Amino acid sequence: MRIIRYQKGANRQLAAVTPEHLVIDLPCTDFIALINEAKAQSKTVVELINQFPPSDHVESIEKLVLHTPIDAPEVWAAGVTYKKSKEARNYEATQGRLDAETFYDKVYDAARPEIFFKSTAARTVGPNDPVYLRTDSNWQIPEPELGLVLDRHGEILGYTAGNDMSCRDIEGENPLYLPQAKMWKHSCSIGPSILLKEAVKDPYELEIICRIYRDEELAFEGSAYVNQLKRKLEELVHYLKLDNVIFDGTILLTGTCVVPPNEFTLHQHDRIEIEIPGIGVLANTVLENKHAKVEQ
Repeated sequence: MRIIRYQKGANRQLAAVTPEHLVIDLPCTDFIALINEAKAQSKTVVELINQFPPSDHVESIEKLVLHTPIDAPEVWAAGVTYKKSKEARNYEATQGRLDAETFYDKVYDAARPEIFFKSTAARTVGPNDPVYLRTDSNWQIPEPELGLVLDRHGEILGYTAGNDMSCRDIEGENPLYLPQAKMWKHSCSIGPSILLKEAVKDPYELEIICRIYRDEELAFEGSAYVNQLKRKLEELVHYLKLDNVIFDGTILLTGTCVVPPNEFTLHQHDRIEIEIPGIGVLANTVLENKHAKVEQ
């Protein structure tokens, strides 16, 4: 069972979607309120949801006007957690020479993972919202990732799909430029749903698929499984919460193993689709941020 938020009249409606595609409108204001109400009633979230009658039937939740399934107060991300990611970062850092060990090799094998701050609720967009190109980069790609939805104690409540938009040229120029290579307006998207933890037998069996369309033609497609992740999900959560304060609804993106070819960069009007079966398709159109200079 998965949780969505969709436009219903003038409001954003929290709802559950069953495997039979039944939509169950929920009286809770948001996902965390749903979790807390289940705990207050000593029920699982699914048991709580089953108390409410179905509202509608839809062929696909993507036919609804969807919003982010949660207003995540913070989005964090883990880097160099897959071998493919390490290889891509090394290519950037050596300008394609790959003739020496880099700090990316070291962090891939280190005890401590790379974890960085990615986004806030105000910078994060949802399904079918535009993601922006950064104006001072010429080499930008999406990074499709499994996102962990956490409570303040670091407990995994569910799973979502995330797009960690990245500037490969800025990151490769200098590792100290990582925040600029990763964070800007509309540089992160999440959704379309939250797959409840109790509905997942083994998160490592989840598949992550990325498709990029240009002029309505498929320009790139790749996929990977979470079991290709070098680290355990609980290990990444441990380092995020270590000596840190995290908030209910925080999302931790766990890294990417799907990277377009090195010669590829996103263009205006490209459409990105990130699919995790069971969670759905997170689709976003790429736009240039024409108002960036004005807003600065």
